[in-house]
Amino acid sequence: MQSILHPIIGPAGPEKADLTGTTSVITGGALGIGFEVARFFASYGGHVILVNRKEEQGDEAIKKIEEEVKEKGGKGSVEWVGCDLGSLKQVKEVFGGLANRLDRLDYLICSSGINSNQFGLDADGIDRHFGVNALGHYYAINLLYPLLRKTSARPDVKKGSVRIVFESSEMHRFAPGSEDSKSRARGCHFGSEEEITDAGRELGPIELYARTKLAMILYSKALRDKVIKKNGDDIYILAVHPGAVNTAMQQQWEDAYPGITGKITKLLTLAGGRDPEQGSYSALYAALSPEVVDNDWNGVYLSDPGTLGKETAQGEDLNLATALWELSERMVKRIVGEDALESWTK
Repeated sequence: MQSILHPIIGPAGPEKADLTGTTSVITGGALGIGFEVARFFASYGGHVILVNRKEEQGDEAIKKIEEEVKEKGGKGSVEWVGCDLGSLKQVKEVFGGLANRLDRLDYLICSSGINSNQFGLDADGIDRHFGVNALGHYYAINLLYPLLRKTSARPDVKKGSVRIVFESSEMHRFAPGSEDSKSRARGCHFGSEEEITDAGRELGPIELYARTKLAMILYSKALRDKVIKKNGDDIYILAVHPGAVNTAMQQQWEDAYPGITGKITKLLTLAGGRDPEQGSYSALYAALSPEVVDNDWNGVYLSDPGTLGKETAQGEDLNLATALWELSERMVKRIVGEDALESWTK
């Protein structure tokens, strides 16, 4: 219903922006919310790099975006790079390659992910929700961070304009250990790989998804405190809630809950969801609005454009953020190698 009433009740869309000369990397940029963000960036002159698994999706997205840029007489450009975020060795190859060949990176939008779905393993043998939605993005940020820092120090780059944005969700409220979770007693500690994968087999589709959305909020706070503030970097990182959005991800409800439950959930979500363009507004606000700098909204969670979200107690727990950060570091080193991570310091 929100799609129908989009012009009336939806959050305000982004204002026009001059993005000439900027470069953006958008995971999941060929579909859904990521595509809408990519379309906006390219329409206003930016160079956009889409990162998805399937080449045919990238080809179709490039065609649509290039046609729109041409119609508007714009100067934006777009390219596609293939990567499975559930394979850390692929992440190293792809994002490490981008870091080496690009001369700047202004915006990193982490939009790729698996919706609520049945438990499964990724290419690295860990819970696929955590691998794709959380750990793969952590490693991608690490590999690109030196380039983000370099870009932020350029004399032609406006203060506070280099941004990292996570597509999180209000669904983080259903992570294990939260008040709304069925697994409240079990808790969410991010203490070991066994907790992520072995214990993850006991979690339902919603909790598997919610745990990763909580991780995105915690990564934002950890990066702010352990890297950005520590080094005095002029970079902002935010996590946002896009709303319930009518994208292809909603089809996964039928896989998550086979039978009538999944069908009903999918139909209800599609009926009440925002359209993908409207769903992109929170990410675009977080990436482009000067209010982020004016309000010093670094490491915050936004529930709508310009609206601070109220995280759960877990989402505000800096000790939990540290535990997640340290676990992620250990996992990357185990899977890829002791020298896998770029230094977070200057």
